[in-house]
Amino acid sequence: MTSIASVTLEVADPAAADRFYSAAFALGDRLRLRASEEPTSGFRGFTLSLVVSQPADVDALLDAAVKAGATTLKPAAKSLWGYGGVVQAPDGTIWQLAASSKKNTGPATRRVDEFVLLLGVEDVKASKQFYVEHGLAVAKSFGSKYVEFATGTGPVKLALYKRRGLAKVAGVSPDGTGSHRLAIGSDAGPFTDPDGFAWTTASQSASV
Repeated sequence: MTSIASVTLEVADPAAADRFYSAAFALGDRLRLRASEEPTSGFRGFTLSLVVSQPADVDALLDAAVKAGATTLKPAAKSLWGYGGVVQAPDGTIWQLAASSKKNTGPATRRVDEFVLLLGVEDVKASKQFYVEHGLAVAKSFGSKYVEFATGTGPVKLALYKRRGLAKVAGVSPDGTGSHRLAIGSDAGPFTDPDGFAWTTASQSASV
């Protein structure tokens, strides 16, 4: 089964980004960084999600991220599906922090249960077919709105969302141009998908 080993963010200042992510989320080798000056503006077409077990854990991660320099896009709040909030890192990457539970069951921790890459695509059905042809198996599919792939025991999960819908969830305008500043390290790469997201072999992903 195809697995995703890591996500590499291309940032203007890798040392500063490393300090932020170490303080905010401490994701280890799942998140990598490399220098890039590729032009980009507005919504980059993706978000990264950290799924935790309870609201207190969401609050702990949000507080750590804001203290490290993140900007709050959506304050943490209850919703129909659970509890969560959205922040934007100093390098521009948008992070969703969420728990399916609305009640706390213990002391707050910063333990992350799932690390999910959500790609905002123009045509969910076409992108789904593209990825199936590149060896990914579909775990869940909701027509032309959302697709979740089975990535085995890999540390990063992958899902597709309509670009405009994902921007709305993130609390930003869907408009954006230039580089995604993102590379996906996997045993499925290298290739580039219909929306310009680059996949590399896991060994090609550089980190600070």
